[in-house]
Amino acid sequence: MHRLSRRHVLAALGASAAARLLEPVRALAQGVKPVRITRIEGFPIQIPIPAEEAATGKIHRYGVVRVETDAGVRGYSFAGYARGLEQTLFRDLAGKDLFALNDHLKAGLGQAGGVEHAIWDAIGKIARQPVYRLLGGSQTRVKAYLTCVWGGMWGGKRGGVEYKADQSNVPYAAQAEMALRAKRAGFKGMKIRAWRPRPTDDAEACGEIRAAVGPDFAIMFDRTAHLPESAGQKVWDYETGLRVARALEKHNAYWLEEPYGRNDFYSHARLARDVEIPITGGEGYVGLDPFREALMQDAYDVLQPDGVTVGGILQACKVKAMAEGFHTPVILHGTMGLNLAGWLQADAVIGAEWQELGLIIPPLLPEEEWSPALKVLNSKTVFEVSGGYLHVPQGPGLGLDVNEEAIEQYRVRA
Repeated sequence: MHRLSRRHVLAALGASAAARLLEPVRALAQGVKPVRITRIEGFPIQIPIPAEEAATGKIHRYGVVRVETDAGVRGYSFAGYARGLEQTLFRDLAGKDLFALNDHLKAGLGQAGGVEHAIWDAIGKIARQPVYRLLGGSQTRVKAYLTCVWGGMWGGKRGGVEYKADQSNVPYAAQAEMALRAKRAGFKGMKIRAWRPRPTDDAEACGEIRAAVGPDFAIMFDRTAHLPESAGQKVWDYETGLRVARALEKHNAYWLEEPYGRNDFYSHARLARDVEIPITGGEGYVGLDPFREALMQDAYDVLQPDGVTVGGILQACKVKAMAEGFHTPVILHGTMGLNLAGWLQADAVIGAEWQELGLIIPPLLPEEEWSPALKVLNSKTVFEVSGGYLHVPQGPGLGLDVNEEAIEQYRVRA
């Protein structure tokens, strides 16, 4: 069949006819203009709740990022902002194309993941789609596990018992009781820190928890190796990590997280080869380079980028893309409350098996801990939870229906 060239078509139609043919396309192109960022600001809000509720661990304070655009659309994030960078970053992004996220990451946005979440919220609202759909995701729910701490981060009093250095002296029975409560509420797993002075005591705790919850409930352990040293504890040597991992295996622990120094890729890789229990890590890595190194050295069986620290939603998706080439699963490090909105959008793109909910202060369950947030939303629930699964919000952007009047009412002003 003879094909007409562009020249033949134009000759046949005539120049004027061709111009008329292209007019709708030109008009459409002229109507598509960049949406500009007009202002970004970060500020805290404090939701009023009774002192006794705050003492239990209910979340009532957030770092809010608000992005304003020349389209009249605002994006919100509750995942905080980089205080050392905010003034420069907020100023530099003003007037820039809202959609040019890769350019913004190169310009410093990768160090302020909470700001990136707010930009995505504005983009999704303009597109009238949840963020995960704009990034090609399809997953609508993710299995949740609870990371539980007793007495707060460093210590405190709960239920008449004084706890020191987080879980260093929590009774095994208390941990087993919380795991059983989580299971009865439908959750599929719980994580505790491996911080006891005698490391193998955590394996004994695992045995008591396992006896309480049975074989089908995931019990994870997190050494969080960068924190114990500042709390007067030591980073494990290789043999200690090996001993603990093998002891945990006897009670069918689900994984051991960051048993060594965060940048000790070699020891993590060696342990992952020597034991059956999965070795996981990555929550503290910023940008893509440390994840590339972890993958190249086969350091972890599961990568755990943090939804903000890594640089935001898009960066988390890039980590997943890299990890697919190495057949390494990606499960996001956790958060709690309104912060979770951006994490869930990323989960839906990544196809994550789990989403961590942390930090939970027993005996609260997630819905109890984040309940004060309803005061800044126009909805009856913060996030839908059923059968141990978190449902990805389906509204535009991050999916939160923010009450802007309440945000201003509870804003903390200097």
